[in-house]
Amino acid sequence: MIYRKFRADALFTGMGFADKDSVLITDSSGVVLAIESREAHPDAAYYPGTICPGFINTHCHLELSWMHGLIPERSGMIDFLLAVMKTPKVAAEDILRAAKAAEQEMLQHGIIAVGDICNTTATHSLKNEGNLYYHNFIEAMGIDPNIAARRMKAAADLFNAFATGNAMPLSSNSIVPHAPYSVSDSLLKMITGFPGNHLVSVHNQEHTTENELFLQGTGDFHRLYKAIGFKSDDMVARGFSGVQHLLAFLYKNQSIIFVHNVETGEADLAEIRAAVSNGIRCSLCLCPNANLYINGKLPDIRMLENSGINITMGTDSLASNNQLDILEELKTIYNAGLGIGIDVLLRWATLNGALALEIDDETGSFSPGKQPGIVWLKQVNEKEIGNDAVALRLL
Repeated sequence: MIYRKFRADALFTGMGFADKDSVLITDSSGVVLAIESREAHPDAAYYPGTICPGFINTHCHLELSWMHGLIPERSGMIDFLLAVMKTPKVAAEDILRAAKAAEQEMLQHGIIAVGDICNTTATHSLKNEGNLYYHNFIEAMGIDPNIAARRMKAAADLFNAFATGNAMPLSSNSIVPHAPYSVSDSLLKMITGFPGNHLVSVHNQEHTTENELFLQGTGDFHRLYKAIGFKSDDMVARGFSGVQHLLAFLYKNQSIIFVHNVETGEADLAEIRAAVSNGIRCSLCLCPNANLYINGKLPDIRMLENSGINITMGTDSLASNNQLDILEELKTIYNAGLGIGIDVLLRWATLNGALALEIDDETGSFSPGKQPGIVWLKQVNEKEIGNDAVALRLL
């Protein structure tokens, strides 16, 4: 057997930092065999900085990569959404070309698995090349209950298109709601009841106007509804948040990733913890650079960390970010001065993401038998992330 041996100033296993001078040993394909002392392996290749498992990007929109730079920063939630809908689409070959370039960027910077939002089949052929693991979140939306059946059929057709001839297993596809404010109760019930829909993802509480809509029935979302031709004048306040609304539709055997969580509060976190206690697996995905790009505000990340709920990392799309690079997301949190440990941040980007995408038996940590990818983090150690830190995939 051909062995590969790696050592660095710090070795992060996915769960924590290993002892100093530890050596990671894999076979030629990157399957982890062991972590042992340097004394027994003086021939291990040395990489200054940190070595960690491959990053898990739990929220992306690969098919929107062609929109890079088209929407001004800090345009605000509603105007951003309107711009995404109104920007004229480019040719299919241009969409695919941009997606390929974005995938290469993710590969280069250590991402090995992606939770990807899909509204079209634009990325299907690229994903079948097998360069990255993708969980395809087939997105459904429609606030008008009268069109719920039609929208669900369209989502199911897209699901079948990805599932047919896909290099990934059938379980790597789900139908998901776009957001609590963009799906009717009828459509939401169809989504969560779709056969095999074990894992869903949802955009959650990106802006105060979402909470205002659910709690008071007012706010800027009515401007969005008017723009899409939906009469929202008769909408009434629910008196509770979109989180609480959505959780009521989930089954005990399902998992959910709440994405963004900029305006998530303690009451919402209490509801999520209660759902976890009731058998629903919940994760909170952070996309800090996209939050700054759209609204100029970060979530209360310390509060989210203290909630005890599984936290993961995402990049969102190139329509709302300047790169698809998980280390850049971690830098933003680190530079916010919140005092969150490097080991905690790296766990969010590795094992926690694998747990959220339900692939932790294969990746996310340097446990023997896993093939998690190996990433070299230059200018990263146990105490700090340098401003010029970069992530490079080794294997």
